[in-house]
Amino acid sequence: MAWLLEALEPLGGVTARRMFGGHVLFQRGLMFALVARDAAWFRADAATQPAFAAEGCGPFEYQRGGKTVALGYWQVPPAVLDEPEALCAWARRACAAAQRAKASGR
Repeated sequence: MAWLLEALEPLGGVTARRMFGGHVLFQRGLMFALVARDAAWFRADAATQPAFAAEGCGPFEYQRGGKTVALGYWQVPPAVLDEPEALCAWARRACAAAQRAKASGR
């Protein structure tokens, strides 16, 4: 977790909190990422989901009441985790998606 926060320092104001059996990341109070199941998941929306899909990544899903529930968070491409500048670029898009969701009331 510490390495991820360090890599995201250029974004400014990134904090982590334990939640959902893992961690959630906030940028200036706005939730934009999950860290769970040994992976990082960034907020995505209609504008950014195609980029995740193009990298072969999928949404964070879990089972509830016998149904699969997908959240608006998609797995960060593993290769991006080793490239701090690319990771920050993806995180900025995740923050923008979170901002759009907040503005629309989702």
